[in-house]
Amino acid sequence: MSDDVLSRSDVESLLQSLEPQAKPSGDSKKSDPKKSGAPKMRILAYDFKRPERVGKEQMRALQSLHDGFSRNLGASLSAVLRSMVEVRLISVDQLTYSEFVYSLTIPTCFNLLKPLPLEGNWVLDISPALLFPIIDRMLGGGVSGDSTLKRPLSEIELRLATRISNVFLRELQTAWFNIVEMNIEVERVESNPQLVQIVPPNEVVVMVSFELTIGQVRGMINLCIPYNTIERVNSKLTSNSWIGYASARSNVETKTQLLQRLDGSEAEVIVTLARSKIKTSDLFDLEIGDIISTEKDTGEPLEVEVSNRVKFLASAGAFKGRKAIQIQALLDKSP
Repeated sequence: MSDDVLSRSDVESLLQSLEPQAKPSGDSKKSDPKKSGAPKMRILAYDFKRPERVGKEQMRALQSLHDGFSRNLGASLSAVLRSMVEVRLISVDQLTYSEFVYSLTIPTCFNLLKPLPLEGNWVLDISPALLFPIIDRMLGGGVSGDSTLKRPLSEIELRLATRISNVFLRELQTAWFNIVEMNIEVERVESNPQLVQIVPPNEVVVMVSFELTIGQVRGMINLCIPYNTIERVNSKLTSNSWIGYASARSNVETKTQLLQRLDGSEAEVIVTLARSKIKTSDLFDLEIGDIISTEKDTGEPLEVEVSNRVKFLASAGAFKGRKAIQIQALLDKSP
């Protein structure tokens, strides 16, 4: 180990060599960063209380997935309520669970969901201002937007509200089918969301908000998806394995793959010999050897159904000792 010691003058000379070179006295103007070739620095604020764990590509995938889901949900609810229902996707945001809970009104219809086989729980929140008019409609009344009730749902109202939540869950399972095949069940329903804690308060969740419009009534439906429940299927969202709802042109490879998959599928074939009507009393009196007469001539062709659709006309016969039919004509009954 060297025993040389730097003197004070040596230290000062080293410090002076590290200082930037002084500009010439003639150049008194400050350099313009726009004119200089130095790269611009972009500074973004980062909130450690709200870490963004879900990537932009995954958020776009979730938005496209639930956008198509909202249209299908509107059609299904219209059939159940026998009234025009419009469901529109408002936003897909990531925030903390505490922020989601404190953004809800009290009381509310707070459904705790179990999305098997995923771990953890999801939350489906339906505003009572929306549920009470829907329940009135289900009981035969009209839809009016003057409902001012602010109370928890009764047992009978909860049973009726279950029909709406079941439609939501059925369509949600269909929308997520290409990512993960789920069986979503309702564990319990609460009226105060602050009494339910499915994840820590600072845990990141994805909140999907929908606006439902029926007649003059408008209300919000919120779906809360904790990030840790979908973390293991994030790769499927990133690789765009979900099906987009935008129309796309098919190519030769896609058609070839579809034909290869259809070649191995099975279809039920039914041949109808004849149709006739008979009294119930005559039906009970039938015995072996009795003959039922029909209006169909023996020379007329038979109808052949494929997957409950009449596709061919054929004649009956035998082939290699077995009963068979011979196709005579193709019926084009496509809608």
